Parts: sequence; C-alpha cells; structure tokens
Amino acid sequence: MLIVGAKGFAKEVLEIFHQQGKTDNIAFYDDVNDDIGDLLYDEFPILKSEKEVVDFFNSYGNDFTIGIGSPKLRKKLYNKFNDLGGVFKSSISPLAKVGHYGNIIGEGCNIMTNTILTNDVKVGKGALINLSCTIGHDVILEDFVEICPNVNISGNCKIEEEVFIGTSAVILPKVTIGKNSIIGAGSVVTKDIPNNVLALGAPARIIKSLI
Repeated sequence: MLIVGAKGFAKEVLEIFHQQGKTDNIAFYDDVNDDIGDLLYDEFPILKSEKEVVDFFNSYGNDFTIGIGSPKLRKKLYNKFNDLGGVFKSSISPLAKVGHYGNIIGEGCNIMTNTILTNDVKVGKGALINLSCTIGHDVILEDFVEICPNVNISGNCKIEEEVFIGTSAVILPKVTIGKNSIIGAGSVVTKDIPNNVLALGAPARIIKSLI
C-alpha cells in the first residue's frame, strides 16, 4: 500500500493499517518537503519520484490511499496516482462504527477512529471523515468531501462535492451544503448553504464568496 503524503494526516492513516495488522509493504510518497528523510519511523520507505512509485506498484501491488487533507488537493492527487496505474483504496479504522444497513462507501475514503456512521449513509469517492465524527441516517457525502474531527452531521443532510467542514461543526437535519463550500470550525449550520462560499458562526452565516 502506498500512502500519499508522509507528514501530518498520513501518520494517522498509518495508524489505521496498524490497527488492522497490515503494515507490511507500506510506503509513503512525498516530493514536496525537502526536510523529509528516506524512512518514516525508521521503517517505512518514503518515495520521492513518479518512477519510484511505478517501481513500487510493480513490486508490491497498485493500491494507494491519500494521507493529505484539502478536498481539491486530494482530487488532484487521486488523478495523478490513478494515471500512474494506482488503484484507489479506502482505509477504514476497525475502531469506527459503521452501521449494517444500506451504507455505501466509495473508493479511496479515509474513515478514522471513533467515527460513527449509522444506516443509509452514502460516502463518495475520496471522502475524508476524521476522528470522532457522527454521520446520521440518510446522509449523502459526495466525492472528496473533508469532514474534520468531532463534526456532527444530522440525518437527511447532503454534503456536496469538495466541501470542507471544520472541526466540531454541527449540521442540523435536512441541510444541504453546496459544492466547494467551507464551513468554519465550531459552526452550527441550520439552513442550506449555496456553492462556493465560506460560512461560519452559530448559526452559520455566509461570510464571503470563494469565486
């Protein structure tokens, strides 16, 4: 398994594989940080070029997941590593609680420790649901959504593609958040939010357009 990224969130993704007992043949990828070494934790190789990625895929299989936040960057990295022949895989903590009925989890999702998904939750490709979130019934999370730690999303909500929801935000029932929008940390969203805006506060109010 290749984890794209070698700092910050990538280390949390590694913990998921440790929880699963699947740390053999894991490598990381980082071609950005000059201060990064050749091994993470003196054990896991850090690849730094596309050629090394292709060689790794040929030797250990094509699976990859993304260990970096930011919806737009996650989508960009998905396209890059998909083009290199990678197969986008989810990493789901065994300490997350995922309901048994009607849930659909797309490829390449990261679902972290202590998160709860109830039933009839649809999670799109490349979504990131961070630590200790709750996702209620009949919620739709579209592709490359990022949900920060301790977010609570009530039932029948729709979070459209590439939305970012900050830490400890609360989304009340039957709310839709439009694509590419950002919800600030600690906000309480009581009504629909359009595309491409920054909203924050309790109740959340639109602060500015992002286009």
